[in-house]
Amino acid sequence: MSETTQKETLGFQTEVKQLLHLMIHSLYSNKEIFLRELVSNASDACDKLRFEAIADDSLYEGDNELMIHVGFDKEARTITISDNGIGMSRQEVIDNIGTIAKSGTKQFLEALTGDQAKDAHLIGQFGVGFYSSFIIAGKVSLTTRRAGSSEAVRWESEGEGEFTLETVDKDKHGTEIVLHLREGEDEYLDGWRLRNIIHKYSDHITFPIMMPKMAAGEEETAGGDEQVNKASALWTRSKNDVTDEEYNEFYKHVAHDFEDPLLHVHSRVEGKLEYSSLLYIPAHAPFDLWDRERNHGLKLYVKRVFIMDDSEHLMPSYLRFVRGVVDSNDLPLNVSREILQSNRVIDSMRSGSVKKVLDALQKLANSDADKYASFWSEFGKVMKEGPAEDAANREKIAKLLRFASTHQDTEEQSVSLDEYISRMQEGQDKIYYITADSFNAAKNSPHLEVFRKKGIEVLLLSDRVDEWLVSSLTEYDGKTLSSVTKGELDLGELEDEEQKKQQEESDKLFEGLIEKVKETLGDKVKDVRITHRLTNSPSCLVVDENDMSANLERMLKESGHAIAGSKPILEVNPEHPLVVKLNDESTQQRFDDWTNLLFEQALLAEGGQLDDPASFVARLNSMLLELSA
Repeated sequence: MSETTQKETLGFQTEVKQLLHLMIHSLYSNKEIFLRELVSNASDACDKLRFEAIADDSLYEGDNELMIHVGFDKEARTITISDNGIGMSRQEVIDNIGTIAKSGTKQFLEALTGDQAKDAHLIGQFGVGFYSSFIIAGKVSLTTRRAGSSEAVRWESEGEGEFTLETVDKDKHGTEIVLHLREGEDEYLDGWRLRNIIHKYSDHITFPIMMPKMAAGEEETAGGDEQVNKASALWTRSKNDVTDEEYNEFYKHVAHDFEDPLLHVHSRVEGKLEYSSLLYIPAHAPFDLWDRERNHGLKLYVKRVFIMDDSEHLMPSYLRFVRGVVDSNDLPLNVSREILQSNRVIDSMRSGSVKKVLDALQKLANSDADKYASFWSEFGKVMKEGPAEDAANREKIAKLLRFASTHQDTEEQSVSLDEYISRMQEGQDKIYYITADSFNAAKNSPHLEVFRKKGIEVLLLSDRVDEWLVSSLTEYDGKTLSSVTKGELDLGELEDEEQKKQQEESDKLFEGLIEKVKETLGDKVKDVRITHRLTNSPSCLVVDENDMSANLERMLKESGHAIAGSKPILEVNPEHPLVVKLNDESTQQRFDDWTNLLFEQALLAEGGQLDDPASFVARLNSMLLELSA
């Protein structure tokens, strides 16, 4: 290999410098993962070459036996990991090694706490890959040539502020990484130690991992290479032949995660369609779960040949946290993303995969409530997107949903719809809920007063996604989901005849007051009426049954949407002293002030904003002075 003079020194992206420093210190207690990460990258490079070579066989350059080599040199104190995969161009090296081209990187770094244990989890979740080299190496040299190109490049750095790039000659396509070990890391200059790490983390890699043969009982090489991993596609093996440890390590490879998964689902379908799948639910949500620009999904294989990563065609968006592989025997090797969009085989595999995930989650919910609660705390908000996205599985998804409610009055989302129904009162035919922009706003809403008085449970919905959820999930198990902030209160059989009679009398008694309040408020409201949903508060605002909720209207306006909005209906409590006094008030000035106060405090209780806060304060001060006089 002869070198030319085309060499330059470049600076690391700021985020890379931060990540390197944090990673070296946070992951140091688990140093051996450097080999897992580098072997995993080499495997990905081989996968990519095999896929690109389907369309252009010349990319193999006569070398289609893809494999990974791991070796070491005790005298030079180096470890070398090489592959004959796709390789990288000069620009790809700059893009992939010198920078972190991941959306959400800034937010990720801001999430780091300085606590090494917590940060290790986050950093592992971020996917450190190549950078793990610097955990044990004081200097790293990477030489690579992209298949189909004649130009090779060498990247070199000591993991500080900069790196060098130079054009070199390289006979074969692929990548070679040489780690120059730090002092005190000589334990890795041992053939048996490296073999044990490969067996532990990388036995499932589908390409042969080769190492120099070891003479029995000796540390010196005995000449020639030997394969040190099983190199069989884990998902094609019988479930009985795969250990939990193997399942977990394969997950870490496909998900680039450092932690064990929450659960896995391994299956093989035979008949008209033939495919294998190995699907995982992570234990923790990735930091960029809410980044809609990020790729997500599963790895798609055809007859054990990797086709594409992050195949969103195989899993709906609300299950974007699922990781794993799907391997089809029925798709062509040259399948494109365009073909996937309307392919019967893909549709069947997607439908089957979704069913397996939902069934596995239901089984978990039935068998281990604590473990399911852990899942829900990580992915519950994403699951709430499901009923709107996946009508075919709406009932299955609804069964998995969990909510906070007035039954416990805590923020913990642990109440299922089935549990709610089991506690419904005799004669109750609706599942009642309230949406608000915070848990406390929902819990303390005046709309709940009569429900609390009668002991009727109400679901407390305060996640932003909840508005979307209830717009699509309108019933469950034959029971209508009903908002307590919409329409006139109708508790049906939950109200006795005596109560109804008293309410009718109140309505007649306050007819004159209602007309006067309507006249005073004018176009601020759509209507004014007596209510019997309040027990402690003097007033509240509701919207018509078919109108947008006040909470949703607020959310859309905050997001920049031009919403015309609907006028609210003011309901007043005829038994509240303020309303009784208002009904007796003869002074017009006081009547106007008190009426506006009833409206404004109801608006504030809803989380709304006042058009004229100064006038509200003046009216309130005036009333307080009157009361104190």
